[in-house]
Amino acid sequence: MTLACPIPVHGQLIDCGFADLGYFKIIILGIVQGITELLPISSTAHLRIVPSFLGWQDPGTPFTGAVQLASFFAVMIYFRKEIFNIFNGSIKSIKNKDYSSSEFRLGMGIIIGTIPVGIMGLLLKSTLNAPNSPLRSLYVIGVACIVMGAIFIVAEKICKHERDFSKLTFKDCIIVGLSQVAALIPGVSRSGATISAGLFLGLKRETAAAFSFILGVPVIVAAGLKQIEEMYKAGMTTHGWSVLAVGIITASIAAFLAVFGLMKYLEQRSTLIFAWYRLTLGFILIIGASLGWIV
Repeated sequence: MTLACPIPVHGQLIDCGFADLGYFKIIILGIVQGITELLPISSTAHLRIVPSFLGWQDPGTPFTGAVQLASFFAVMIYFRKEIFNIFNGSIKSIKNKDYSSSEFRLGMGIIIGTIPVGIMGLLLKSTLNAPNSPLRSLYVIGVACIVMGAIFIVAEKICKHERDFSKLTFKDCIIVGLSQVAALIPGVSRSGATISAGLFLGLKRETAAAFSFILGVPVIVAAGLKQIEEMYKAGMTTHGWSVLAVGIITASIAAFLAVFGLMKYLEQRSTLIFAWYRLTLGFILIIGASLGWIV
């Protein structure tokens, strides 16, 4: 079988095995990625467990990272007004040399809050992108799911959720931005880490989710484009690119529906359903891996 990415990058082969899955399987995985990337339940966990249950190969970190661009499209469409206000307000503040506006503080906070995860992502890049990366172990993902499930329960039980989007501060951006570093561990979930951080800061549930998605735009774009660059350098085949395109298109549609549904849900309900789901999923992964049911 011809490798989809035959050229080593920095002395290491890039895991482009997803191209061998074909269009039908990639459509299924695109739907899974699109839904689970924005829900706080870990897209990585689901992109490991679904192929395993169906007897398919692991699509790998490069696919997961590149298809994150679908989330970018969904977030930009759904939160276009909020993103425009932050961007436009920041530009006006710079032109007027008035750096006290809430839009400017949010804009700068998002940029600065993105730096730590960017640095750590570069440091861990070779480990995350390697075929059969140890960080994609089912045990690692399972434990991460359980820990994050417990964190959500604590955040729901001990914190008041009263602050809306207008009450966001520069400090909030930094704290929630730093929480993205934890999401480099597969199974933690970027939205899970940032939404739970927002809940601990006293944000309303829907505000924590909206802020999580908007804050994640630079990270999602940077990670997605970096993975695509790596695939290009690795000489990915035309077939590989077409399979990836189908995955991104499918995931974009699923991601938009997911963010729409989640925002409506959080207006009325808590995140506890995701906490219990993560706990259940984590134990299933660990037990399944131990007994050889999931590989």
